[in-house]
Amino acid sequence: MPVFEYAPAPESRAVVDIAPSYGLFIDGEFGEAGDGKVFKTLSPSSEEVLSEVAQAGAEDVDRAVKAARKAFTSWSALPGSERAKYLFRIARIIQERSRELAVLESLDNGKPIRESRDSDLPLVAAHFFYYAGWADKLAYAGYGRDPKPLGVAGQIIPWNFPLLMLAWKIAPALATGNTVVLKPAETTPLSALFFADICRQAGLPKGVVNIITGDGSTGAELVAHPGIDKVAFTGSTEVGKAIARTVAGTRKRVTLELGGKAANIVFDDAPIDQAVEGIVGGIFFNQGHVCCAGSRLLVQESVQDELLDALKHRMGTLRLGDPLDKNTDIGAINSAEQLARIRALADAGEAEGAERWAPACELPSSGYWFAPTLFTGVTQAHRIAREEIFGPVLSVLTFRTPEEAVAKANNTPYGLSAGIWTEKGSRILWMANKLRAGIVWSNTFNKFDPASPFGGYKESGYGREGGRHGLEAYLAGAAEPTSERSERSERSEREGERDR
Repeated sequence: MPVFEYAPAPESRAVVDIAPSYGLFIDGEFGEAGDGKVFKTLSPSSEEVLSEVAQAGAEDVDRAVKAARKAFTSWSALPGSERAKYLFRIARIIQERSRELAVLESLDNGKPIRESRDSDLPLVAAHFFYYAGWADKLAYAGYGRDPKPLGVAGQIIPWNFPLLMLAWKIAPALATGNTVVLKPAETTPLSALFFADICRQAGLPKGVVNIITGDGSTGAELVAHPGIDKVAFTGSTEVGKAIARTVAGTRKRVTLELGGKAANIVFDDAPIDQAVEGIVGGIFFNQGHVCCAGSRLLVQESVQDELLDALKHRMGTLRLGDPLDKNTDIGAINSAEQLARIRALADAGEAEGAERWAPACELPSSGYWFAPTLFTGVTQAHRIAREEIFGPVLSVLTFRTPEEAVAKANNTPYGLSAGIWTEKGSRILWMANKLRAGIVWSNTFNKFDPASPFGGYKESGYGREGGRHGLEAYLAGAAEPTSERSERSERSEREGERDR
């Protein structure tokens, strides 16, 4: 059989104009940090310095919160239909500038352009469209006849989906009449700063959205600021716990979307080829930088060999390299720090006796790279089966019965997501009811929709983003609908009986 090679298909960098430096976006204007501090943001695929960005301190955080508080009075007083116009306008501008934003995201984050272009950007626009539709219908959302906004939302987003996580947080906050101070991750600040320009282009009133850049100390100042009414955080469980301790005993509302160690469960009657595609997408999408990644593969013993043969063959076809090449499947690891963590956990897997395998893969000489890797012979005691790696590393475990699969899937401190592969609808429903995960996919993985709520249990956090449920955290006195309280209570009782 002839071997067909892929010719290079790079996206042009010329579509995005990155300035040599960026300030903080406060009260509708860009400006330097109060103490003049800056930091550099790098392209992880080349280690090239993309720009210098202002490092916000306590004084800057205070200015941003005060600007948001001042803007809240007039923004919250607008009719929902007027707020919706701004959200619709932002969504349309995002669509118009989607090529530019996709290239920017791939440069600053390291993810393949086809993911930022075909997955991230359409979802970003869709979230603003979706919540624009809710802005004048809040009385019918199930949270009271006249729900009120909370005030100023302090939002902190991670580096794995910078623009998408921004949309998840800002869109519902604005739709419900809140104002925002948002801090992007220090390794991926550029798309948030470009979004600030989109806000100006859309004519959004000054102070409604404020973007402050910086490291963890900036985020800590934002969380602790007394002028913040709502804290929304997506990131590591460790930082989430610190945030929960900071806000404990205050009046602040908080939602946390944290880590995960999802089980992707394949039964013997699953369509193997389809399951393999779901496994690959579940763990190697975005280099495994996904909180809900299917990093634990649970395979029924009778089909283990067949599935692993097919999976290894498919992994051998994945193309690793330039994130701006449209043929690339695996991009760069986001930072040197994250690469070091992935390497350390992979080495621990080998040291503890698991068998490591990766396809032949030539890594670029510059940048941060890690080949797609799987481990077999993994037990539940291995670190790679217990700790979130947040990289393209898959741990393979086996099971014999559905009950064993459930027990192994739930044997984790996390509870964000899970996947089930089987032809039996009754088995899917039975498993979904038993799995302690906020979202369960059946015969697919990593599928998202603005109308669908997302969030976890246990150390994966609390609260929901997306859908009608995503409005609740931004509304004062919002009460969970009776039907949902009852459903959650019944589920808690079932889980308690099972645990006992």
